Amino acid sequence: MAKRALPVLMYHHVSPVPGLVTMSLAVFRSQMQWLAEQGWTTLGAQGLADFYAGKPIPDKSLVLSFDDGYLDNFLHAHPVLQELGLRALLFVVTGWLGDGPPRSGTAECLSHSECKRRIGAGQADDVVLRWSEVEAMHTAGSFEFHSHTDTHTRWDKQLPPGAARRAAMAEELAQSRATLVQRLGECSRHLCWPQGYFEPDYVELAAAAGFDHLYTTQRLINLPGGDTRRIGRLAVKEKPGAWLGRRLGLYASPFWGGLYLRLRGR
Repeated sequence: MAKRALPVLMYHHVSPVPGLVTMSLAVFRSQMQWLAEQGWTTLGAQGLADFYAGKPIPDKSLVLSFDDGYLDNFLHAHPVLQELGLRALLFVVTGWLGDGPPRSGTAECLSHSECKRRIGAGQADDVVLRWSEVEAMHTAGSFEFHSHTDTHTRWDKQLPPGAARRAAMAEELAQSRATLVQRLGECSRHLCWPQGYFEPDYVELAAAAGFDHLYTTQRLINLPGGDTRRIGRLAVKEKPGAWLGRRLGLYASPFWGGLYLRLRGR
């Protein structure tokens, strides 16, 4: 069998309100329906780890990933994934999540810029998941939950290089892990960097904190036996399932995907 690559797709919002890093409901359904109809397997974190370790996985495999943990993931992405029998990884910012009952599908969704404003104003519960919603999604099997740090802070923009910056990031990782263990009973070895930014020191800190599968925002061809500390992801566009199929044809092929990225680099 020819060597295969593993595409990892990156989403943020699935919402009726347009904005940055936002997928409309109709297009998200189109993409997920296409995956289901074409027989693609959506792997969880263990499946991705198996792939990197050289273990067999289904030939048409990919990973769906979501960043941050917005309310619309529960309201609009979760029902589609559950209906179609698909799963995704959700990297949550643990310090943003609060308590309260699950909300209904009539809850208001807001633009990405307004979500950021409310989080900054201490009103994260307006736009971010609650732990009750995380538990419902986890139980349903539509999402599994992993670390995106505790506050999503870009410490390189807050502190100069050195011990203070390293200590701040180490605390982020430790607190995120402790919260996931407290709330869900476990924390995996999978971590997504805020805004995809990381430094060599961060990779070392992540390893010390128990994270060795590290997700970036870089376009990379993910190969068996590759570096799990630099997992590439494809930012998905507001385009229908057929477009996604063409992209998967590239990113699932080491040859064609590598050629495509080299040409883009020019």
